[in-house]
Amino acid sequence: MSYGGSSKSEICFKFYAPRVSRLEIVTTAERPELHDQFPDAFHAAWPELIFHDEVAKEYVGQVAKRFALYDVMVVEDGKLIAGGWGVPFAWSGAVGELPSGYDDALVLSISMNNEGTSPNTLSLMAIAVRPDHQGQGLAGVVISELRDRAVASGLTHVIAPVRPTMKAKYPLTTMEDFSKWLRADGLHLDPWIRTHQLLGARILSAASRSMVIVGTVSEWEEWTGMVFPQSGKYVVPDALDLVTIELGANIGTYIEPNLWMQHV
Repeated sequence: MSYGGSSKSEICFKFYAPRVSRLEIVTTAERPELHDQFPDAFHAAWPELIFHDEVAKEYVGQVAKRFALYDVMVVEDGKLIAGGWGVPFAWSGAVGELPSGYDDALVLSISMNNEGTSPNTLSLMAIAVRPDHQGQGLAGVVISELRDRAVASGLTHVIAPVRPTMKAKYPLTTMEDFSKWLRADGLHLDPWIRTHQLLGARILSAASRSMVIVGTVSEWEEWTGMVFPQSGKYVVPDALDLVTIELGANIGTYIEPNLWMQHV
């Protein structure tokens, strides 16, 4: 499967500080030497538990090879400062036929690619900004770049299973209810949802089973820095919902909800 359009571009981007920085946008395939910067640049963007999704472990490694056009990095003076990636698949456009979330979208894209199915949709899967470069609008640069590449390649939809940054403060609240929490100006309370909204995206529906993360009780204690002395449901740091611990089975299960949003 091939995609049209340029895979490399340069842009001028004005920061909030009174200066103009020259940013280069490249694919990871074009600049593989930057991979070594990934841990320092992006690991802190997500909680430890996110890195233990077995579906992601199995499939993410195929993304850069199969969908290189949608695996981009923002580079400044040779330093990786932001990046993001997405996966293409076919979607009818009906909300009721959306994938169940991140995991499902990832599996769907790889399976459709294997089958030779022509995609019409790009799902933005992850956007990250280096901690020392946050607050400068770089997430918007990455989102816009991926969206523009999708449109230029003939895809008709751009969606994203968004992980709201504020939701971890309200793990007892359903994503359906959280999605309705608006400010007086009509935008969402959550800053990450607002970032997408300010770029033209709208909320579609909750992705109630976006990721499923399973581990032993000791693994969960390591990932969270907590102790689980009895079976039950627990609030853990940075999780958007409760984690279920079953001591008898020596297993902990976390089902993460996200929020489907649509840019195009």
